[in-house]
Amino acid sequence: MQGFVYALINVRALGKDSLAAPSKLALANNKTIYRTGGISMFCPSIIRTHQNTPSPSSHSHPNGKPSGFTLVELLVVIAIIGVLVGLLLPAVQAAREAARRMSCSNNLRQIGLAAHNYHSAYNRFPSGYVSFATNNGVAPPQAMIDPVTWDAAPGWGWAAGLLPFAEATAVSDSLHYDQPIWAPVNSQAISARIPMFLCPSTTGGDDAFAVLDEAGNPLRFGGKEVWLGRSHYVASHGQESCWGECGSAATGEVFTNIYTSETKIVPVDGDASRIADGPFYRNSKTRFRDLLDGTSNTIFFGEHSSALSEKTWVGVVPGASTHPRFSSPENGPDAAATLTLVHAGPSGGELDITGSPIIHPVNFPTYHVGQMFSEHPGGGYICMGDGSVRFVSNFVDLLLWAELSSMDEHEVIDWEKF
Repeated sequence: MQGFVYALINVRALGKDSLAAPSKLALANNKTIYRTGGISMFCPSIIRTHQNTPSPSSHSHPNGKPSGFTLVELLVVIAIIGVLVGLLLPAVQAAREAARRMSCSNNLRQIGLAAHNYHSAYNRFPSGYVSFATNNGVAPPQAMIDPVTWDAAPGWGWAAGLLPFAEATAVSDSLHYDQPIWAPVNSQAISARIPMFLCPSTTGGDDAFAVLDEAGNPLRFGGKEVWLGRSHYVASHGQESCWGECGSAATGEVFTNIYTSETKIVPVDGDASRIADGPFYRNSKTRFRDLLDGTSNTIFFGEHSSALSEKTWVGVVPGASTHPRFSSPENGPDAAATLTLVHAGPSGGELDITGSPIIHPVNFPTYHVGQMFSEHPGGGYICMGDGSVRFVSNFVDLLLWAELSSMDEHEVIDWEKF
């Protein structure tokens, strides 16, 4: 057969001569014939003829080196890699967000547990914030009372009270609770960064911030700015809100029936408990026995991302204001109490642009600085009075949200709407 060399064996005799050294016989047509004793054969090293040898230009470079990828092949590989990355990236992002959500829910569990331990130690929950109590707006000069809101020293908030029960004793021991928040002796400690009060999904920052006045300028005491440690968690004031001018008003308007929007006028005279129907407010002393709607049916804590407004674990500074970090038709600056507290609505005197009462659950597009706000996709976390943590959808029923925010309005909770 053409193209292949066949071995030709001529057996003459088998004897001593068969072991003799081979000798070259001939060279013809690039085929070398050797003889070994009585055996003649072609060299097995050459098994194909020249015409079956591939052309150097078909698979290799003329200099003998293999050729590289063509442009089309390279583009195809890049396209395949791009598709794989596009498929993998959402999965990676989802896994990271799941981890951040788990960390956030764990923070709220720790806060809820600390609140229960506080109650065990003092037979009540911490105050929303502590302020010099007055029913006529009169206070000693060192109280630094705000004539508009009647907020005054010392200002320590609910989260500052939980520090000894939340494995933050180092920070707690460095605070002088007998002095106002803004006292020079507290200036370093109140700017501390406490991981338990920070949600990893928040993009608005987690460093200390300067307290602002109503005009948006840094608030100063003794010529120095006040910098407070940030928190991404807030306490619930209930449906109603009694801060700002309500805090110093002689009377206030409250809802008596959220289903029919019925209201009534009640005396206030500096006592926020006459308005608030949630567990945390100015000088609150809520006990388990006050939660007539049940601990599992009452919201205690929730999220408020610093992407919307600044919140702190420290407390309330008289004369301060909370400013939204982006604008909406419904939002604007609010009183100092919103540095640490939020409410759900409806609240007497708080109406939307259509004149209707406002209920604003997590991420509701009013974007008030006094509402809960989360950057988790689809909703946010809340901690109930029993310490349980729940994820609330952006589309939660509005009346259900209001029902869960009050502690003693005797509403019947329909969890099927949750």
